[in-house]
Amino acid sequence: MTKPHNRTAQQERTRQAILEGARQLLSEGKTVTVTAAAAENGVSKATSYRYFSDASVLVAEAVLDVSVKPYEAVIADAQDLRSKLKAICLYYLDLSLQNEAGFRQFLAAAMTGWRAGSTATARGGRRIKMFRQALSEHDTGLSSEQSDILVRALSASTGLEAMIALIDVAGATPQQARETTAFMVDAIIDRTFEKAG
Repeated sequence: MTKPHNRTAQQERTRQAILEGARQLLSEGKTVTVTAAAAENGVSKATSYRYFSDASVLVAEAVLDVSVKPYEAVIADAQDLRSKLKAICLYYLDLSLQNEAGFRQFLAAAMTGWRAGSTATARGGRRIKMFRQALSEHDTGLSSEQSDILVRALSASTGLEAMIALIDVAGATPQQARETTAFMVDAIIDRTFEKAG
């Protein structure tokens, strides 16, 4: 039986292969379709539509292509688990704030391409990979299920979605959004370890 983390890593590699194919087609001035982008790196048509159901979403994400710092750079000043998780959350919020226009265009394309009942796989999980790496570096005493819940909760507290909730809905300034994200991370961690103890 394949471990969930191994499956997630494989899904991310497949997704990146399709995105790379789209970037290659764009650089050559060719029309980007989901099938053509997947074929660039040997991904089948059937598999490709599990990741991108619409070419406009694929192109929007391929063009966005924001360079993400490696995990080690993101957590460079953090020593304990809490500070690492907080650094990751603040990094992804800041990334969204710094690339707001492109991220919003990507979200608009993703929402336009969404269809009820779609089986397309969710977007990339770069933040999830970082959260899991931070957790793997510490003896947390959490069960696998508790770790998964923690990762999901932290994922919801940062990035584009959190930026929209905090700034558009709650009327926060960017600084207030950062402060609120840090507050949410502390609350999530406190609750997780309180329940685990």
